[in-house]
Amino acid sequence: MIKIYHNPRCRKSREGLQLLEKSGKEFEIIKYLEDIPTQKELNDIIIKLGISPIQLVRKNEIIWKEKFKAKDLSEQELVKAMVDYPKLIERPIVVHNHKAIIGRPSEKILTIL
Repeated sequence: MIKIYHNPRCRKSREGLQLLEKSGKEFEIIKYLEDIPTQKELNDIIIKLGISPIQLVRKNEIIWKEKFKAKDLSEQELVKAMVDYPKLIERPIVVHNHKAIIGRPSEKILTIL
């Protein structure tokens, strides 16, 4: 099953959702600000993305700048920060089978469908 970690208030996330809708494939929408992924789920997503946790952080968010930017955090501390403050998670994320992609630009989503 294809999953999209979606924030309806984000234009890029809405573009990614539209792309999935046009694909005709079945998918599940996870509004990650309401249905916050666990640390294990987020670690699994990061592995599927093939990136380090810092690459999933939205560094322009005020919460990042105020609470975390000046700190030297371990990878698990970064994951915990994203679980505690899900606005820090880059979006949209599309997961399909054993792969995931950050849909920026949204056309990247096509590479895993």
